[in-house]
Amino acid sequence: MIRKFEFKELELKGAYLITPFYATDERGGFVKDYNIDAFKTNGINHELKEVFYTISKRGVIRAEHFQEVKEQAKLVRCISGHVYDVIIDLRKDSDTFKKWLGFDLTGENQYCLYVPQHFGHGYLVIEDSVVSYKCGEVFYGEYDTGIKWNDPDMAIDWPIDRIGGIDNLIISEKDKNLQSFKEFEAKL
Repeated sequence: MIRKFEFKELELKGAYLITPFYATDERGGFVKDYNIDAFKTNGINHELKEVFYTISKRGVIRAEHFQEVKEQAKLVRCISGHVYDVIIDLRKDSDTFKKWLGFDLTGENQYCLYVPQHFGHGYLVIEDSVVSYKCGEVFYGEYDTGIKWNDPDMAIDWPIDRIGGIDNLIISEKDKNLQSFKEFEAKL
């Protein structure tokens, strides 16, 4: 079986849900989730500067992260497990400013999510997971920030019931102390 790349632009302009190239035979499978030419042909100019992985336990929530300077476009894929991935448009002049979309990314469905610059990104870990990030900019800790996962102005509908309720959330100290959407918006 061979499945070619498929690119679906989302209603948040510049963001894409991508089905990667996948081939199988009697030996197993081969997945290619990034090819510069395939991306450019589909209108995505994403050149890699850094690749990293997060390994997370069920119940971890990673808030709506972004860099305030040297913004990172990201190609995100759940290598194994299951995450509910959420992106939010933080482009002040965008018609979809403050709108969010959520996706189930799993090791089985292999979907990739292309998150453009000036978007917030986060996810709730539904099953123990490994998530790959292929970034168009290097991570700079001094510019790293985000918005609290449960900010009422973002009104993200996290599927907390899938992890057995709010008591099962695992939140880092950093994420507990992130800014509100109002604080973020005041800086624009």
